Amino acid sequence: MPSHHLPLLLAAYQYKFGRDIEAMCRHLIDDVAVGWDELGTDLLDDAPPALVTALTGGEHWPSRTLDHLVTPDGSPPVRMSVTDETADDQDMQWGYVLHKEGVEVISLLHEDIGPIVSWSIDPRTAFNDHPAAWSSLDSPPAIRASLSTPTPSAPAAAPAKASPSRPTARR
Repeated sequence: MPSHHLPLLLAAYQYKFGRDIEAMCRHLIDDVAVGWDELGTDLLDDAPPALVTALTGGEHWPSRTLDHLVTPDGSPPVRMSVTDETADDQDMQWGYVLHKEGVEVISLLHEDIGPIVSWSIDPRTAFNDHPAAWSSLDSPPAIRASLSTPTPSAPAAAPAKASPSRPTARR
């Protein structure tokens, strides 16, 4: 759900990966054998402690990959690739596509594309989890923007805008 994944992804981009989208893509996409079971607080490495506490309530949990799957026929598991054709079969409800300008959030129950949340948004921003709120025609549905002042090393929050152009290639 966006209220869980977006804060982790935004903070990871801003702090752990130092605003390097290629490093983030390598870690989250290219270097994973099968897929992710859960994204954890290790994505908040190098984030200010106050931000980590605000996002997690002080809890810590590791990211977990799906590397230890057992298939019904005993064959090795294969990388999970989500396409328009496989999203329904994989029971996917949300998609997150990493772009240079931000993360596209797709409610797969309603559309094939979604609005892009700018990488500069404060990770403490609260987002709506209702799938119908994530229309590609609207701005990302923030319930409330963070009112706290970002630390000097953190970017200032900026309004989220949907991008009119979409690259056709997706990882």
